[in-house]
Amino acid sequence: MDSSLQARLFPGLAIKIQRSNGLIHSANVRTVNPERSCVSVEWTEGGATKGKEIDFDDVAAINPELLQLLPLHPKDNLPLQENVAVQKQKRRSVNSKIPAPKEGLRGRSTRMSTVSELRITTQENDMEVELPASANSRKQFSVPIRRKSCIVKEMEKMKNKREEKRAQNSEMRIKRAQEYDNSFPNWEFARMIKEFRATLECHPLTVTDPIEEHRICVCVRKRPLNKQELAKKEIDVISVPSKCVLLVHEPKLKVDLTKYLENQAFCFDFAFDEMASNEVVYRFTARPLVQTIFEGGKATCFAYGQTGSGKTHTMGGDLYGKAQNASKGVYTMASRDVFLLKNQPRYRNLGLEVYVTFFEIYNGKLFDLLNKKAKLRVLEDGKQQVQVVGLQEHLVSSADDVIKMIDIGSACRTSGQTFANSNSSRSHACFQILLRAKGRVHGKFSLVDLAGNERGADTASADRQTRMEGAEINKSLLALKECIRALGQNKAHTPFRESKLTQVLRDSFIGENSRTCMIAMISPGISSCEYTLNTLRYADRVKELSPHSGPSGEQPTQMETEEMEASSNGALSTGNFSKEEEELSSQMSSFNEAMTQIRELEERAMEELKEIIQQGPDWLELSEMTEQPDYDLETFVNKAECALAQQAKHFSALRDVIKALRLAMQLEEQASKQISSKKRPQ
Repeated sequence: MDSSLQARLFPGLAIKIQRSNGLIHSANVRTVNPERSCVSVEWTEGGATKGKEIDFDDVAAINPELLQLLPLHPKDNLPLQENVAVQKQKRRSVNSKIPAPKEGLRGRSTRMSTVSELRITTQENDMEVELPASANSRKQFSVPIRRKSCIVKEMEKMKNKREEKRAQNSEMRIKRAQEYDNSFPNWEFARMIKEFRATLECHPLTVTDPIEEHRICVCVRKRPLNKQELAKKEIDVISVPSKCVLLVHEPKLKVDLTKYLENQAFCFDFAFDEMASNEVVYRFTARPLVQTIFEGGKATCFAYGQTGSGKTHTMGGDLYGKAQNASKGVYTMASRDVFLLKNQPRYRNLGLEVYVTFFEIYNGKLFDLLNKKAKLRVLEDGKQQVQVVGLQEHLVSSADDVIKMIDIGSACRTSGQTFANSNSSRSHACFQILLRAKGRVHGKFSLVDLAGNERGADTASADRQTRMEGAEINKSLLALKECIRALGQNKAHTPFRESKLTQVLRDSFIGENSRTCMIAMISPGISSCEYTLNTLRYADRVKELSPHSGPSGEQPTQMETEEMEASSNGALSTGNFSKEEEELSSQMSSFNEAMTQIRELEERAMEELKEIIQQGPDWLELSEMTEQPDYDLETFVNKAECALAQQAKHFSALRDVIKALRLAMQLEEQASKQISSKKRPQ
């Protein structure tokens, strides 16, 4: 067969081949090697020419149409007389095997009945004779003869070859499994990801790439696997093939439990892989914004992502346990550039002074991190400008002064334990660099390390404090997204009043000379894949790079609302959802409404309590009055009655607020339990 098939193969012939991974595609014959019974083929893949050697038998197995063109068996090509003789000999050999009829039986039908159900098969010609069971069935008697042609024999050989190939592939899979640590369940996904990456052409971002200026710049940064993930033998499911593209290799299971990958691509202004340093990230994100504040504008840089994704490391600097090296963070690098530009001739005559503030937003409340976490108030003045009452500004003259301020503020920041991080930041930290000229604000740069977002499903069963943290964080993140989108689309209305975060940063979203950068931080481990996709979808909708994005005024989608757990009431009921989804929407609305009531009633309770405390000096004065030997009893009674009336008024108001607050807490508890039961796996 090899010589016959070889005659059909020639250089340039297009045939089909099968790869080691089972993929079948076309290739061209390059050379034919009869000594080794194989052919060399080549094909183009990903812009590169690849090739391999294939046995003649494998060529025949994948290209059966070539066999149909082969000549018949040599015995079938004998001359006519020899062929007739052979056929007669075959018939004699078959007839000789039929037993002779018994004596006295001469009829044809009788002779046939004596060899009931006789089956004779010759191995040489595969000739089969079947005789009926009785003489009455002679009409159905037939002697079918089947010849095995060369093609059938070759197909049998091909079948044997395929079985051998399957055995070889099985051995190959075992060898591949030995290359990976198959003691954990994700080694197959690791192999698939490795094979997929081998087909990619990678061109990562380098420091020599040009810096493009955007009014809204959205970037993504992938951190390396941390010690905990490596200890759990997690695999990396994120690839960054180019400076603006990121791929998520999402593990999937088919109905029959077959494992496969769903490779999802996201495109941003810049994509940083795990090898990118803080200096590289700063060069393409926050550094282009420094120039804006010297031109009298407002700039804002956000670090966004799930807990444990590296936001604080990027903004604040390298972490060593609880200690932090602030000199390696975006805060300090931005400060250095501010002082460099301030000393340039074109800005030296402006008489600019540099001030810094550092505060956090926790549960909708502001605290000054540079003033012993003093509580701050957010109010609007007569010009409808947002003012943070009580926030201290500190004059700095060098980057070293800035580092000291960062160290003081970072040590005071609120943190807590989450599902992903034992010491996670649970507040939005806002570090601001202000340029003042003769007391007036010339420019402002806000660098915000956002709190890690979590799904409601992860916090619904936690304590009330954790639930309130998560709800407030997610609500502010949704409001932030809408404000950034409004800035990018030059909308007339910016919904900054939706959260304290956007309210404080209002002036950063208003004005022609305003620029914003968001750095989406993601974790590469397979256990964080779902949260990573949520982060990327959030950032993608901020930039609106998706070709399927809706109109500029669209409302948050169901996915966004469910994942962020902080949408406005009724957002889930606008689509065609199932009964369970509508029930969950109703429960989420009740939960959000209860949370809003709790925050409002808490503020009212604090106000009433302050009024009661302010009456303290009056009671102290009355007490001191009675110590005098000649105090006026009439005066004492009059003042006591006035103080009691004031106190009774405030005590009554405080009692009503506390009662309403208790009811709101009960409603929140009930809604939280219902949400938790709905999201619990069945």
